[in-house]
Amino acid sequence: MSKKIRKKEALEYHAQGRPGKIEVVPTKKHSSQRDLSLAYSPGVAEPCIQISKKKDDVYQYTAKGNLVAVISNGSAVLGLGDIGPEASKPVMEGKGLLFKIFADIDVFDIEVDASDVDTFVNTVKAISPTFGGINLEDIKAPECFEIERKLKDELQIPIMHDDQHGTAIISAAALLNALELANKKIDNIKVVINGAGAAAMSCARLYVSLGVKKENIVMLDSKGVIRHNRDNLTLEKAEFATNRRINNLKEAMNKSDVFLGLSMGNIVSVEMVQSMAKNPIVFALANPDPEINYKKAVDAREDIIMATGRSDNPNQVNNVLGFPFIFRGALDVRAKCINEEMKLAAVQALAELTKEPVPDTVNLAYGEQSISFGKEYIIPKPLDTRLITVVAPAVAKAAIKSGVAQVEISNWEKYKLELNNRLGLDNKLIRSITNRAKRNPKRVVFAEAEHYKILKAAQQVRDEGIAEPILLGRENRIIELIEENSLELKGVKILDPKSDTEEKRRNEFGDILFKKRQRKGVTQFEARKLMRERNYFGSMLVEIGDADALVSGISRNYPSTLRPALQIIGTEEGIDKVAGMFIMNTKKGTLFLADTTININPTAEELANIATLTANTVKRFNIKPKIAMLSYSNFGSSQTTDSKKITEATELLKKENKNLIIEGEIQADFALNKQKRDFVFPFSDLKENANTLIFPNLDAGNIAYKLIQELDETEAIGPILIGMKKPVHILQLGCSVREIVNMVTIAVVDAQTKK
Repeated sequence: MSKKIRKKEALEYHAQGRPGKIEVVPTKKHSSQRDLSLAYSPGVAEPCIQISKKKDDVYQYTAKGNLVAVISNGSAVLGLGDIGPEASKPVMEGKGLLFKIFADIDVFDIEVDASDVDTFVNTVKAISPTFGGINLEDIKAPECFEIERKLKDELQIPIMHDDQHGTAIISAAALLNALELANKKIDNIKVVINGAGAAAMSCARLYVSLGVKKENIVMLDSKGVIRHNRDNLTLEKAEFATNRRINNLKEAMNKSDVFLGLSMGNIVSVEMVQSMAKNPIVFALANPDPEINYKKAVDAREDIIMATGRSDNPNQVNNVLGFPFIFRGALDVRAKCINEEMKLAAVQALAELTKEPVPDTVNLAYGEQSISFGKEYIIPKPLDTRLITVVAPAVAKAAIKSGVAQVEISNWEKYKLELNNRLGLDNKLIRSITNRAKRNPKRVVFAEAEHYKILKAAQQVRDEGIAEPILLGRENRIIELIEENSLELKGVKILDPKSDTEEKRRNEFGDILFKKRQRKGVTQFEARKLMRERNYFGSMLVEIGDADALVSGISRNYPSTLRPALQIIGTEEGIDKVAGMFIMNTKKGTLFLADTTININPTAEELANIATLTANTVKRFNIKPKIAMLSYSNFGSSQTTDSKKITEATELLKKENKNLIIEGEIQADFALNKQKRDFVFPFSDLKENANTLIFPNLDAGNIAYKLIQELDETEAIGPILIGMKKPVHILQLGCSVREIVNMVTIAVVDAQTKK
């Protein structure tokens, strides 16, 4: 979790480029007059006529079936309270973003200026024909209960108030697994729920559905224990009022089995936790500060099983584990509602997934050797790519079984494949790499610290716990830039290679370089002089182990940045030439491109080596490389020197790497289009689309990645220098802060794998 999100940073994020976080994009061709005539007048009349005859055809001819409304009146936004509909919009846009990236569900966020229940309900009813489902968000209790109830009664589409049911579903799954580990039966446990808002009520009801006895629940609100003899109890609170002689939280916690906190931070003491029954289960879900600090709790009880809402603790109860996939399953069978059976199916699916062997992608993302079911893993990780193929089908099956589905799914394996294809399994690569870097941050040298973007990136990676920056440059200038831009880099290490204070180390470094280069035209005097240059000095810091990685190049040309690293650090054993690789996060998934920056016109042998280096790098991200050796020809269609070179390289690779998936020579469109390839070249060894593209020369590789980056607005990470003995990565001239942060993240992961 980030150490700190600054006001300026958050505002810049939302304002930069196109304001906001989501946009509407066309899904059909629209370049010609004929396309426009089909999209609108006169062609649009045909689906209109068809839908007027058969209303359900709206799902076939419009976006309704994949469109969810995220609706709020801004009356209970995060911990900010009743801030109004306009102020709630950034949150609703954010929810829309999560729907899209986790489940490929489109969202219109709707902010309604209505505090009255009936006005709000009537507004939502009036616009409901637009949507396949409705996610209610950040509406205060008790109004949220009535709003959801009325809408469910009157509409025939999936409706869920996520603040209520999301937390309930995720925590219920965690509870089932925690009880199994604690060897406790659900119908015997005593539960304390601190908090009586929407989420708390939904949790209590779902726990009862799972088998918790209502009389064994003690619920507290800001006034204390909710008892039958209290005045003016709402219907919801009265449902969980107790007759037990308990007056406060301390008394409630004594001998209890489960504590669920949905209240405020630091209100549970160590003594309260110690008073709980054997193998206590504590879900302290207040954010950002839990009801009791995680470390304090686990130190207080060795037998405790604990979860929080924080990503920096084990067992994060995060709603993103639920709502994208619940709606995905509900939409795909056109469910009339999200009923109790569907919610319980999601609970069981999440609980069971936790017990399955965890893929290496998840282990690597969280920097673990082997995550397995146990006290520190009672709920799946948010970056687990299996969630969509486990939770969504479970919800869809429950909808069909309970009779609320309007569409049947007959081939469940095909459905799971479709779910994977919606996003591509590599779509979470950057988040996964970032998470992995945070688990074991490294010391990264920033060779160009007299640059605002570099300092901004250094601040960010430090805040995020990705890396510990080492800044090279004039100390007074760096401090001046930090102060001018209100950056927070107090205590960061600043080294000036030209300063008198570094003279001794500079000479020592120069002598090391002299030994390496004395028979290659470099004198001792020249070697010591070279150490005044930041790229030489930074490379030597990495070489001798005073740093773990180097990033540079934002203001220097590529050769002048690369040369010092090659002379000082050198290549991996058995590697003659390094190569440059870009990671491109495209709409069709993640692509790895090489060589894009170094080798001008490689031979067949060199191409084979580049492909091997690239494949090995791709494997480090725990992705299976599917390699296409690209050319302007397909399988001998053009017998030229260049095409023959690609064919020869492919043959060398297949001979030396029996387990690699390799194809070539092949044109890029065939490499990336399975349908097209299967029709024309059914014999191809590529059974899926290629994800690793090897170019015949530097012209092709460099042009390709820059075209993709500019035309498709694709996020590019690179150039990643592959084949180096230790991590050195070169930035693009004029790159953004985000691109620098991405490169640093890659450098850290690279350093984690290289000794």
